[in-house]
Amino acid sequence: MRYSSLNREQANRLDTLLRNESDVAYKRRVRTMLSYLELEPGQTLLDCGCGMGFYLLVLSELFPVRLYGLDYEEKALRYAQAHLAGRGIALLRGDIHHLSFAAESFDRVLMSEVLEHLKDDGAALREVWRVMKPGGILAVTVPHRHYPYWYDPINRLAEGLWGQPIRRGPFAGIWANHERLYEPQEVREVVERAGFVVERLEELTHYCFPGTQTLVYTIGKGLIEHNLLPEFISKSTHRFRGAENSRGWFQT
Repeated sequence: MRYSSLNREQANRLDTLLRNESDVAYKRRVRTMLSYLELEPGQTLLDCGCGMGFYLLVLSELFPVRLYGLDYEEKALRYAQAHLAGRGIALLRGDIHHLSFAAESFDRVLMSEVLEHLKDDGAALREVWRVMKPGGILAVTVPHRHYPYWYDPINRLAEGLWGQPIRRGPFAGIWANHERLYEPQEVREVVERAGFVVERLEELTHYCFPGTQTLVYTIGKGLIEHNLLPEFISKSTHRFRGAENSRGWFQT
């Protein structure tokens, strides 16, 4: 899949980096976010809530830009530091609600699957507005309130039977550590209240493999992160090792 912001070489490289990705929804998010950002050489980008740093890995491979990653979770940052060493990416621990950067520091800001974790999503977006340069671009993704049934059937059943999702524990699924999921209009409203103009609003994933949330994240992620899989399987399934795998298991 190619977008207007990627040339053929970049698109091919992106396909390689995503070769091991088993979550089709995540793969689609990465590709779409890159198209949103419309990056130009020499620009400065902040991945705000970078987690383990996969977006930063992809961006460093495709674009000659200055990259910053910020997250509050020390464990995630340690993982990012280990997998992004030598790439010239600045990784910092910090609170999204109180960014340490000067006003108008960044041309682009990426916030993928971040807002739903925050008590005050509006305050965080206002802080992002402060550190962005005039004319900058913010690219955001959030989980949809009406996610596909088969993505997380356990929570869909829980919501239908008891009126409440499972928010903690091994069966929390798409609701794990989330304050909320979003309707499209809710995303628009909170972003616009922070001062931004919404230019594109898309619903990305309507269908998925049954049980993706449980298989990929509840089970698979733990096995990979704790190195519990044989090397030949890890090489074919580890999100960060797509470039090592000559033929991925999860092609789209």
